[in-house]
Amino acid sequence: MRLFHFSDHNDIEVFMPRPVKTPRPHEQEWLNGPLVWAIDDWHQAMYLFPRDCPRVLVWPVETTTPEYLAAYNKMTSCRMVAHIELGWLDRLSHATIYRYEFAPDGFESLGDSGMWVSSSPTMPVNVERIDNLEKALSDAGVELRVLPSLTTLEPLWETSLHVSGIRLSHAKDGPITLPKPAN
Repeated sequence: MRLFHFSDHNDIEVFMPRPVKTPRPHEQEWLNGPLVWAIDDWHQAMYLFPRDCPRVLVWPVETTTPEYLAAYNKMTSCRMVAHIELGWLDRLSHATIYRYEFAPDGFESLGDSGMWVSSSPTMPVNVERIDNLEKALSDAGVELRVLPSLTTLEPLWETSLHVSGIRLSHAKDGPITLPKPAN
């Protein structure tokens, strides 16, 4: 298994555990505490973006209904679709990010879209510069779609597809409100 962390800084020698900037209510409150965050290989495409770029990523999962799976397969042949706002396209096209790779030792899976955490300082085993994010997304099997606003995607959360929203507080039309998970 490979784990990664993405940054726009190329000189990080040790990742120190730090608390999240905006604590959120969790069943596991320790997730707001000091941690080093990583993403697994399959899900890393969610972070092939400038850090603050609001984005919505969609893909079928095991629980996706046949109806939604058929609709998804008519929409794309890619394994994942990423949506960004038009205002971010130029920044995406000119951004450089760095993919740090971690040894998986000491990381714990959150069982949530490939997220892993460690409470220990972590040294990267490798760092790679990525200059062409659009090509990196394509190479990862991700179709990039550019929209005037991400708010039009709010109904996706009512489907049986997996939908991940990242940095939605930076969306052009203000923070996108996600539906509360069913209990």
